[in-house]
Amino acid sequence: MIDSFLKYIQFEKRYSKHTLTSYKNDLEQFSAYLSQIYELTLAEADYPKIRSWLVFLMDDDLSAKTLNRKIASLRSYFKFLLRKGDIAKDPTLKLIAPKIKKSLPVFIESNDMPEILNENSFSDDFTGIRDRLILELLYGTGMRLSELIGIKDKDINLNKSILKVLGKGNKERIIPINQTLSDLIHLYKRMRQDFGKETEDYFIVTDRGKKLYPMFVQRKMKIYLKNTAVDKKSPHVLRHTFATHLLNNGADLNAIKDLMGHSSLAATQVYTHNSIEKLKAIFEKAHPKSGNNE
Repeated sequence: MIDSFLKYIQFEKRYSKHTLTSYKNDLEQFSAYLSQIYELTLAEADYPKIRSWLVFLMDDDLSAKTLNRKIASLRSYFKFLLRKGDIAKDPTLKLIAPKIKKSLPVFIESNDMPEILNENSFSDDFTGIRDRLILELLYGTGMRLSELIGIKDKDINLNKSILKVLGKGNKERIIPINQTLSDLIHLYKRMRQDFGKETEDYFIVTDRGKKLYPMFVQRKMKIYLKNTAVDKKSPHVLRHTFATHLLNNGADLNAIKDLMGHSSLAATQVYTHNSIEKLKAIFEKAHPKSGNNE
């Protein structure tokens, strides 16, 4: 039944490979727990058995975020069984997901970005041009790491200054590109051809002309973001930076939502908190009635 469920969420719900792997692991872990502790199958699980597993996981110091993911896996699975008529009622209905402590998105200050993207920070060979393009794309478009890796030559239209990415749920979206990016793409394509790095499949490639992979890009972030104040030097930091800088410069929240490929405005609104915190800091520093100026 786990295999049937995974095929359902892959082909009908169109969940990502990462989600499929996570759900598979969660269900197999719970199945093993039921078998070892209660000698039951997944379809025989009830609310007390599910709750006992979650308590077991909490005692093992799993984070609230991980527990919520596992609860989501179980809810999706048992709804699937209910629709198929394999169970009479959903045992996950009374489950209460633990609250996750909200943290503000980490971003790089706008006055630090010119130094990071300064062309003098990169070598003038294929590797340097490619690395600079990776950073410019992440910061200049706000795309996800998976979207960056998946870009193909046919997805880029320099005449219209746009590129197409495949986001979550296999949803395509069009992102505008600025003149700096357009010029850099031209240069990169020429360098890629001169160095014999062309591939029929993917736009940005490794030094060996192979498809990018997550660890490759993450290593580059640690190199080029090493002097920034952010603790986590990751591609996602540049996505957060893209959204925060747009918002701070007056961009419409709905426009940012569309550019980032968020499914709901709620996901985009988290960036407004950074702006509010910035306003608070300005007030505390400058207003005569603030606590720092009395």
